[in-house]
Amino acid sequence: MTRKRDRAATRERLLEVARLRFAQGGFDATSVRDVAREVGVDPTLIFRYFGSKKGLFDEAMAGDEPDLLDGPAEELVARMVSTVIFKDWSSHGGEHPLVAMLRSSAHEDARLRIREEVCNTYVKALEELAEGPDAELRAELLSAWLVGLGILRSVVGTPALSEAEAGDLAPHVEAVASALLGRPMSGSA
Repeated sequence: MTRKRDRAATRERLLEVARLRFAQGGFDATSVRDVAREVGVDPTLIFRYFGSKKGLFDEAMAGDEPDLLDGPAEELVARMVSTVIFKDWSSHGGEHPLVAMLRSSAHEDARLRIREEVCNTYVKALEELAEGPDAELRAELLSAWLVGLGILRSVVGTPALSEAEAGDLAPHVEAVASALLGRPMSGSA
């Protein structure tokens, strides 16, 4: 007698394992066979559920984060800090999905996805807040700094950032964000 498989549970378990493996090793180091083996299913299920390894990657890396644009504009940087630097990403190997995409950036699709996510989310929202000339450049500088903080905290594990609480960063993040955006930013961490 064969046991009936719970499609939704199996699909979610495949995504869970894929998130961890992609976060830890990137696209190249993650094999469909290894993901399937860990879940205890035939690799063909991955192709049935996701179409391809890329489809699995795309869905596994899709952020489950709240819309950063919801809320007062002056608190956008604070929302970005809580999502990029301090959110518990244990479902993604402890790292923001962007880090897994960075580890996979040798692939053109992953590089384009990183660019789209960063530019269409973080940079665009910050650019709309920036006052004065060079808004795009200053928004990109602030985005790069925030992503760098997240990488140093979650990937590199630098001591001071790893031990810091959001409140420890607040005055520094607020000062840098206000300087780069040319306007006061409140509640920045």
